Amino acid sequence: MRSPGSEGGVFLVGMMGAGKTTVGARLAEALDLRFVDLDVELAREAGRSIAEIFAAEGEDGFRAREARLLRALEPHGTVVATGGGVVGQPGLVEHMRVAGRVVYLRATVDTLLARLGTEERTLRPLLADDADGARATLARLLASRYAQYERAHIIVDTDGLDVHAVVERVREQLR
Repeated sequence: MRSPGSEGGVFLVGMMGAGKTTVGARLAEALDLRFVDLDVELAREAGRSIAEIFAAEGEDGFRAREARLLRALEPHGTVVATGGGVVGQPGLVEHMRVAGRVVYLRATVDTLLARLGTEERTLRPLLADDADGARATLARLLASRYAQYERAHIIVDTDGLDVHAVVERVREQLR
């Protein structure tokens, strides 16, 4: 089994609120690798926020940008925090599996809701205007993505763990 950064990147996948950005930054630091947050790169490249991209281009436009950016990314020596919906795009899970190690940060809907909080939920385009409520939306999204998330090389359950503990579990699994 390859070590992180030796032959490819480490791709963190999971639902919004799973901790991909926070864990990714700390994991990259611990492994002495570069960190890339795909959403931050998308916003920088577009010159506007993720919410503004969704508003102007819809989810399809956002996903097209996301797929193009992920495919163009040089993953060697990099920890990549992906967007929660990246696994729903044709071919991207396989692309990540070939380009490196895919790590699924798994969390329950209750954990995701607690981590997102009310203010953060209003910033998420897929949650902000959903009449079903955040819990129902998260449950529906998780159910639709679950099989793809489970294709990850490594699965780390994050419920009840702080960032340090999650980083350590990922590091142990990457060895």
